[in-house]
Amino acid sequence: MPKLTVQNLHDCEVEVAPGQTLLQALQDAGIDWMHACGGKGRCTTCRIIVQEGMEHFGPLTANEERYRNNDRLKDNERLTCQCTLEHGDARGSVPQQTMLPHMQYSS
Repeated sequence: MPKLTVQNLHDCEVEVAPGQTLLQALQDAGIDWMHACGGKGRCTTCRIIVQEGMEHFGPLTANEERYRNNDRLKDNERLTCQCTLEHGDARGSVPQQTMLPHMQYSS
C-alpha cells in the first residue's frame, strides 16, 4: 500500500488505500489537517507541499487544475481532499500558513 510521510509532523507515516484521498487517509490515521471547506475542493487550506514522489500521485482534479491556473496552487502542491496516491511512496509537509495551533510540528 502506498505510504505518505509528513516531514514536519515528526516524519509521521500514513498508509493510503487505493482510491482514498490523502485527507481521508490522514483523518483515518487520527491526524488533524486543515480543510476549511470540509474537503470539497473549494479552497486551498488542505494543500500539502510535495517534496518527493509527485509522480506517484493520480492526475490533477478539475479543482486542482483551476487553482493551479489561477496561481493558487504551486507545481509542488496538491490538495489533500482531492488527490490520491496511486502507487509508490511520497513525502510532503504542511505549509506554514495552514498549520493548526493545537498541533505539534517539527522542522
